[in-house]
This record gives sequence, C-alpha cells and structure tokens, in this order.
Amino acid sequence: MINQQVCFTAFSVNIEKVALPKRFTFPFCYTPHPFCLLAAEELQQQLQSHQQLTQEFEQIGKMFGVLIVENKQGDIGYLSAFSGKQLTTKNTINFVPPVFELDAQTDFFHAENKIINRLNSELDTLLANPKLATYQQSLTVMLNQQEQQLAQHRNLMTINRHNRKEQRSHAKNNLTEDSLAQQLKQLAQQSVDDKNQLRDLKAYWADLIMQVQHKLTVLTDEINLIKKKRKQLSTKLQKKLFKQYRLLNSNGVEKDLIELFEHAVYPIPPAGTGDCAAPKLLQYAFKQDYKPLAMAEFWWGKPPKSEIRQHKNFYGACSGKCQPILHHMLEGMSIDENPLLVNPAQGKTLEIVYQDDAIVVVNKPSEFLSVPGKNIEDSVYLRIKQQFPQATGSLIVHRLDMSTSGVMVLALTKRAQKSLQQQFINRHIKKRYVAILAGSIATPLGEVNSEEKSGEKSEAQGEINLPLRGDLDDRPRQLVCFDHGKASKTYWQIIETVKGKTRLYLYPETGRTHQLRVHCAHPKGLNIPILGDDLYGRQDEENKGQRLHLHAQRLTLHHPITKKEMTFEVDADF
Repeated sequence: MINQQVCFTAFSVNIEKVALPKRFTFPFCYTPHPFCLLAAEELQQQLQSHQQLTQEFEQIGKMFGVLIVENKQGDIGYLSAFSGKQLTTKNTINFVPPVFELDAQTDFFHAENKIINRLNSELDTLLANPKLATYQQSLTVMLNQQEQQLAQHRNLMTINRHNRKEQRSHAKNNLTEDSLAQQLKQLAQQSVDDKNQLRDLKAYWADLIMQVQHKLTVLTDEINLIKKKRKQLSTKLQKKLFKQYRLLNSNGVEKDLIELFEHAVYPIPPAGTGDCAAPKLLQYAFKQDYKPLAMAEFWWGKPPKSEIRQHKNFYGACSGKCQPILHHMLEGMSIDENPLLVNPAQGKTLEIVYQDDAIVVVNKPSEFLSVPGKNIEDSVYLRIKQQFPQATGSLIVHRLDMSTSGVMVLALTKRAQKSLQQQFINRHIKKRYVAILAGSIATPLGEVNSEEKSGEKSEAQGEINLPLRGDLDDRPRQLVCFDHGKASKTYWQIIETVKGKTRLYLYPETGRTHQLRVHCAHPKGLNIPILGDDLYGRQDEENKGQRLHLHAQRLTLHHPITKKEMTFEVDADF
C-alpha cells in the first residue's frame, strides 16, 4: 500500500505570499493559477534532471499534470501525474499511481487475454498461408482477363453490327426478293451467333472465377470467423477493464467508466480513458482525503505528429475522454465558471461596413459567435436577423471562428445567397487575414535572414499544405491527419517582425475549421501559434485576457446582382 505522504510534495520555495484560489479550476479552459505555475516549474526541473527521461521525451512527448492540494494537517503541496499507462524509464519522481493497474492478480484479464493472443496466433498463421495470396492474385488476374476479353468481343460485335447494316442496305438495293430473304436470314443468324458467343464467354469466365472464388472463400470465411470472435472477446474484455476504473468524487461517490459514459455522446469510452493525468490526480487526492485546490496540465517533450502540443505549454483536459469523468469527479466542488456558458458578445456592437438590398457586410468583433452556439444564441446571425427582418436569404454564407475578428458578408435574399455560396464553393472569393505570431518565424523556417533587425520589412513568404480533421477525443480542436484529413492550403507573407513577434498576411485557399490557427502552430506549418491563441498556444498569466490576434482584413467578391467586383477592407484593432 502506498504511504499517505509519499506522493504529497511540499513546495521548495516560500509560498506564504501566494493567495489560495477561491474556486477549483475549470479543467477544460483555464489560466494556470500561480500555485500551479510553481508546482509545474518544480516538476519540470525534476524531469529535466533525469537524463534518461530527457532522452525518452526527445522521441515522444507526454502530458503531465499537477494538482495543488491541502492535506489533513493544513499543509499546502502538490501531486504530480502523467497521462498514459507508464513511463518507459525508471525515475524517482513521486507520481501518483494509476486509477487501475493490471498486475499478476488480475486473473480475468490474463485468462481472456490468453485466448485473444491464441486467436491472434491462429489469425497470423491463416494470413500467412501462401494459398491465400495465390488465390487472391489469380482472382485479380482472371477478373482483368475477363474484362478485357468481354470488351474485345463487344467491340467486335459493334463492328459486325455496322457491317451487317451496310450489307442489308446493299442487299435491298441490288438483290432479288429470294436472294434478299436468304441474305437477311444469314445476317440475322450472324447476330445471334455473336450474342451466343458473348453468352458462352461470360459463362466460361464465370465458371473459372467461381472455382477460384470458392477456394478463396473457404480461407477468408475462416479468417473472418476468427476476427469476429476476437472482436467479441476484445469488446467484452475492454468492458470488464472499464468497470475496474472506479472513480471517486468529493462526496465519496464511486462510479466506473461504463456508468460514466452511459449517457455520453459516444457511450463506449475511447482507448486510454481513465489514464489521463487529471483523473489520476483527483482519484489519489480523494483517496488520501486531500482537498483539491487547483490543477493544470502541460506538455513535455517532442510534439506529437497530429495534435498541437508544444513543450511546456499548458492545455485543458481532453473533452472526449475526460469530460464525463471530470463532470462526476468535480461534482459538489466550487468550480470556476465555464467560459463557454458566458456570452462573449455581451455589450459588443456589430459594425455594418456596407449594405444594400442584396448583401450586408459587417466587421465582426473578436469573441463574437458567427452563428448561435449550443449554449449561447447571441451571434452575427441573430443580430442581422433582428436588424433585417425582411431578409429572405439564410443570411450566413460563411463563418469566422468566434475568436477571429473581421469582415463577413451575409445574404439578404435567396438569389444573393445562391450566388455567394457558389462563389465560395468555386473559390472565387478572395480572403486576406492579418495575424501576429507569438514569436519570430525566421529561425524555425530559415526563410528570413537571421540578422534581420526588429521592425524591418521582410519578403519571406510561402505555402502550407496540411490536411485537417476534427479531434474526436478533444473537440473543437483540429488534427493534422494525412490519412483522413481534408486538404487545406494557406499562403503566408511576412509583413514585419517587431520585438520578437511576427506580423504577417495569411491567404487561405480552403476554409477548414481553425485552419489558420493550426497551420501557424503546427511544427510542419509555421511552428509558432498566433498570439493569444488559447487552444493551440500558451495559457498563462502573460496571455490572460489577451484576444486572438487574427483578423479577416480583406474580402473580395462579385456582387450577386450587379456582378461588379467589390473589395471590403477593415484594419485590425491590434
């Protein structure tokens, strides 16, 4: 059994002047509390001091978390955890234990996993059967040969049909009645012969293919049967494992993962659920009767290939895996307000840049929804609908992210809506954004002279092609995914670099969700997040309350009625 104090770490610095948090952290969107920053810094120093750990995280990074707690003696300290099952390298850091850990005593797992392993072995043997590849190859060759021969015969039939038509025409003009009848009979028989040959050719190949297909089916049926058994056993075993993850809350109520995800959008918990840092930290705190005060999670090491995770940056808990869990574990505690429930547009005005009978162009403020959200109705759509009740169009033909400011065009008639939508689909509408990055892209890209002086104009420009898709485990974040992502392209051009920050133009050729934010922040993009980006950038006191420095500055389109080219431009307020 773990000693009660072994995972409790006292601060190595004087914390008397640091004020305690009034409420516990809202885990999905937060600015780290000063206590969390101190704890994270101490944990990072320990990670850095382990050479083997440092080498491990140069290959692949990991999410770590700290939980500020008060023990039964009234001492303030912190707990440390990491996401995932285990670290490859041994270390002396006092990480909290997993919520559930497989060991030699977990009889049900080892017994059922043994059966699954045996099925895997049988499956490998069947898949390695040389006859499987032979039959598959033979079937492919036969299908190709069948297609070629049938196509050749159909072409021959077309030629023969054309020739017979000419012969009939000639015979009608030059033969006697008896000779004509005999000629037409012969030509009709030739047509029948061609059709019969096609029928026989189809039957010939169908018989050959059926013989090989039957041999192949015998093998594949056995393979599919084992796969089905394996899937059923794996699902059953996974559910048993999920039921071992019994999570506490401050009221002492315990629920397993199956119960917690029963009413979730996806009732089957994703792989790795329950092994994130946040549930581990809270579980240990409740078991030891510690009072949780604040929490923060940061990425340490090499960024992953798909997600935007940068070394030492703080991130909110993942929604897909942790939302149902943390909703339960934090029940009964005083929590910071969920910013998603607060109307960000309250008190803000929507400036109209241009209007006529067909369209209206607005300058959308930052932190202002384009369309009504799940919890907040106030939006560009609602404001314009209220201001133009006579509008017959659907109004919205494109969107800007809530945090992005700038030019938006809306359709007031169905005709205008159809025209503008077609222009967006055909990419005839040109957009230019201005952004400020939270650093200089000169060094990572090698595009800009490293001796460039602060504030000096630059000619650096380029193109980013990174396919994007939604992160199913952590909405609304987007992933770079070369297998299943949608193509997205952005052109960029540096305006200037001032005090280590880069101002640049961004020209999106496609319009994917968070495209510009991801293309800037991802290592295969510009590798520096946009200033003030709380999803893909930093969450700390320096950036607290700072807006996203991304602005849709210019929009060029053809008027849906007059067809005249029009350009609307509004400068950013940053």
